[in-house]
Amino acid sequence: MTNETVQAAEMQPAETHAFEADVSRLLHMMVHSVYSDKTVFLRELISNAADACEKLRYEALSAPDLLGPDPVGNEARTQIAITLDPDAKTLTIEDNGIGMTADDMAEALGTIARSGTKAFMDRIAASSGSEGAQLIGQFGVGFYSAFMVASKVDVVSRRAGADTASVWSSDGLGTYTIAPIDTAEAPVRGTRVVLHLLDDATSYTERYTVERLIKDQSGHVPVPITLRETPDAEPVEIADGAALWTKPKSEISTEDYADFYRSVSGQFDEPALTLHYRAEGLHEYSVLAYVPGAKPFDLFDPDRNGRMKLYVKRVFITDDAEVLPRYLRFMRGLVDSSDLPLNVSREMIQESPMLAAIRKGVTGRVLGEFDKLATRDADAYAKIWENFGAVLKEGLYEDFERREALLKLARFKTTTSAGAWRSVADYVAAMKDNQTAIYYAVGTDLDRLEASPQLEGFRARGIEVLLLPDSVDGFWVTAGIDHDGKPFKSVTQGAADLGLIPLVDGAEAPTADTTPQVADFIAFVKTTLADAVSEVRASERLTDSAVCLVAADSGMDRQLERILAASGQAMPAAKPVLEINPRSALIAKLAALGEDETALREDAAHLLFDEAQIADGERPLDARAFSARLSRLFTRALG
Repeated sequence: MTNETVQAAEMQPAETHAFEADVSRLLHMMVHSVYSDKTVFLRELISNAADACEKLRYEALSAPDLLGPDPVGNEARTQIAITLDPDAKTLTIEDNGIGMTADDMAEALGTIARSGTKAFMDRIAASSGSEGAQLIGQFGVGFYSAFMVASKVDVVSRRAGADTASVWSSDGLGTYTIAPIDTAEAPVRGTRVVLHLLDDATSYTERYTVERLIKDQSGHVPVPITLRETPDAEPVEIADGAALWTKPKSEISTEDYADFYRSVSGQFDEPALTLHYRAEGLHEYSVLAYVPGAKPFDLFDPDRNGRMKLYVKRVFITDDAEVLPRYLRFMRGLVDSSDLPLNVSREMIQESPMLAAIRKGVTGRVLGEFDKLATRDADAYAKIWENFGAVLKEGLYEDFERREALLKLARFKTTTSAGAWRSVADYVAAMKDNQTAIYYAVGTDLDRLEASPQLEGFRARGIEVLLLPDSVDGFWVTAGIDHDGKPFKSVTQGAADLGLIPLVDGAEAPTADTTPQVADFIAFVKTTLADAVSEVRASERLTDSAVCLVAADSGMDRQLERILAASGQAMPAAKPVLEINPRSALIAKLAALGEDETALREDAAHLLFDEAQIADGERPLDARAFSARLSRLFTRALG
């Protein structure tokens, strides 16, 4: 945009607006601290321009006249033109895409209209370097990265089919202006972004620097890119806009795949897995999909959808189509269908049986590739599981059809794996004689799970137990899952039933056999705690601890009960079962107390229950009463 253009715009009545509070905060963080690598701004602006071209192509399906002649006279051609002006210290990125009205500008460039903005702000405030760059792209606010290199940004735009144009200007310090502009000074359609570069950013007017960045970061956007090294120079094509996914795999390098991954994902990491194929038969479509190498920070955002784009005959349709199930929402990439009709609405596409067939085929192929990788390179697959296993396990609960395939892919830390990942097949191969179930423990973190007193009897027999620390684990294990007829059974639910499994050499047998004295004490505890527990019984699973809590045979797993309670969905909590170790020296001494020590026995019963609560990660039911009982116990002990 020339100085005359800016002056013409300033002669028109301009409206001054304040940035939304979140935008002002974002701009401050971006200019002062977010990035160590400022080159991300060019990728973000080119990505926005490409999106505008794709949106035009989509809208032109129902309104072909929107295309019209473009600025260089080519019918129905979209492109991105970049112009360098070393004398004026400006860098211009122009597209002939859909363009914007003045209202569009105020909405798109003055606000952040996305859910989760606060979480994003909090995360980006603590980020730096490549992570900060990655977050900006992921959250769709990359336009503001221009202010890292520019003291002022002018945006001139004309909506396709409109007879008016507008200019948006800001120095990024808190306000922006929007004014009408003569259409002769605006693109025929589309948007021109002019960056007035800071003194330390003038290298972005050098052809070598800019051309290298375009090829490295944006070489595979599906829109041609041209470059002028001065406003009067002839444009040179830097990228041909050829769709990477339509090329034979033999012609695509690893670097090409990685470059395209970054352009579609908004991330700077290396993809952990690349899947590129063409499906033929009843339905024809191409797939280029990636598993990210790093975990997106909003992976568990409840409003978060997948990031797979849908094309039809290379025309971008939507990034909202459910190309993959939600438990594969971490995947990035696209599907390009040859069969879906171009003139169908996005809403109708969502309900299309053809899309359902594509979804089924792509999902099966992705899971198949995971299985191949797990066999071919267990370490590479373990990294994927480390990042996305908690999401994949959602499919065990939601996707009955693929449950067996997902269970085969699942990996677990166990009581015997020393921190390594184990498959269900590994577990079953190591099962003990007479073991009929796959045992698991659900909790909130691995350390607490490994220290659970409920595991003692299983360790005494060398029985491996799956340790399940993710929130979703409390749900999928209740879905009636089994492996080769062997059910999953919680170590904290129901009786242990371990009597038929032999002990490890040298282990001392847990036993439910009790002396009459201990039996009487257990009965006393049951009476004393009648309001808090459903049952008090001798334990087969404890070897060292005096007590533990478990759920009743027909009750809900205690961890799932806690998850539901935290989300406000729980039914009234079921009373737990208190198990007492009849071989514990402490229990023997308590059982030996005489009838004249009833008060002490009652305090002991309540304190044993509180001890079990604490070991289970909970607080005593009555903290004040707990403190009073401890005080009485200390007073007695210290006499």
